[in-house]
Amino acid sequence: MADKLKFALALLLVAAGLAGFYFLGEQPMILRVLSVLAGLGAGVAVAWFTTQGQHFFVFSKEAVVETKKVVWPTRKETVQTTAIVFVFVLAMAVLLWVSDKGLEWVLYDLVLGWKKS
Repeated sequence: MADKLKFALALLLVAAGLAGFYFLGEQPMILRVLSVLAGLGAGVAVAWFTTQGQHFFVFSKEAVVETKKVVWPTRKETVQTTAIVFVFVLAMAVLLWVSDKGLEWVLYDLVLGWKKS
């Protein structure tokens, strides 16, 4: 129950920061942005101490560890893969254009007799 209240308080703090942005409509933009950032910071700080916040923190740390395990492609591999994709897209565009023009010729010229002049 306490976690739910903390989470609700965190949401209210974020909402208060957003409301402050509109409430301070006549003030300089820096104050309005600081209002949003303060509300967001306070909401995150309160949410940090909930069970869900702790689980999220552990999940984030594990995600960083897993990201470090990924074998990222080299620049050469990336360029080669991108070139293959571009060549495939170009080949498919030509194939579809040829099939479209072929069907156009069959339908309009042969079947319907609407020869283009």
